[in-house]
Amino acid sequence: MSFRLLLRVIALILDKHGNVPFIALGKVIFPRYRNAMPRYALKIEYHGKPFVGWQRQVGLHSVQGAIEDALRKLENNHEGIQGAGRTDAGVHAYGQVAHVDLEKDWEAFRLSEALNYHLKPDPVAIVDASRVDDDFHARFTALERKYIFRLVARRAPVTHDAGIVWQVRHDLDVTALQEGANRLLGRHDFTTFRSTICQANSPVRTLDELTVTEHPYPDGTEYRFFVRARSFLHNQVRSFVGTLERVGAGSWSPDDVSDALNAQDRAACGPVCPPHGLYLADVTYPSDPFKKEF
Repeated sequence: MSFRLLLRVIALILDKHGNVPFIALGKVIFPRYRNAMPRYALKIEYHGKPFVGWQRQVGLHSVQGAIEDALRKLENNHEGIQGAGRTDAGVHAYGQVAHVDLEKDWEAFRLSEALNYHLKPDPVAIVDASRVDDDFHARFTALERKYIFRLVARRAPVTHDAGIVWQVRHDLDVTALQEGANRLLGRHDFTTFRSTICQANSPVRTLDELTVTEHPYPDGTEYRFFVRARSFLHNQVRSFVGTLERVGAGSWSPDDVSDALNAQDRAACGPVCPPHGLYLADVTYPSDPFKKEF
């Protein structure tokens, strides 16, 4: 077998879509847009309570599974969707992003409308859809993810926001909360603040933002934690918020947060707060896949 013929065989094996790449000067060059199936980005909002989380699990009700079931009502042969973030059970989103390859050339608005029809009665909404290039990947081309955590401090039970905020029954010091949060900013080994079942290869991450703001709430106060990074470890945000709540309550000092971080020991973490106050708020890409051109 000649060298050029061998290159062609290898190229056909590598190109799962069956398109023959260009071969020049002994190099295999794939076309940039080699996928024969159009790719769509989906912006997704959901209430996490009824789900075991984002990720598909056999025999269990997941957000990914619900969307893929709806897609099968439109096209039975799709290969599934890829999400930007794998939220846990009970975690919400109003800025999750996923992509899917479909056989039909859909008008983006009609695709979102059709999916929303078939998603009922699940608390999931496709709030936007867009045709994107084949090199767009919801997870791997993301530059940044932003989470928001809502914590309400008041004595009386929360009624209207039950299941979408974490409630504590004591006052918190927002200045202390922010001082503790500042100790976590930057690039660190976050072993202390990741779950023992985290599958990430490395505990090192760069935390770009952890801002705490205070807002009026009926007969109480709401605290919002804005957390931003390229990627996160399993349970990292909930570990941050649970630990910082101890600082705001006066049980920990900001120095205790630094000590916990430097310990690089999961046992040094404060309490892990419940999931229902956490929201995947936004995912950033090199260019906005949902930006409308006029």
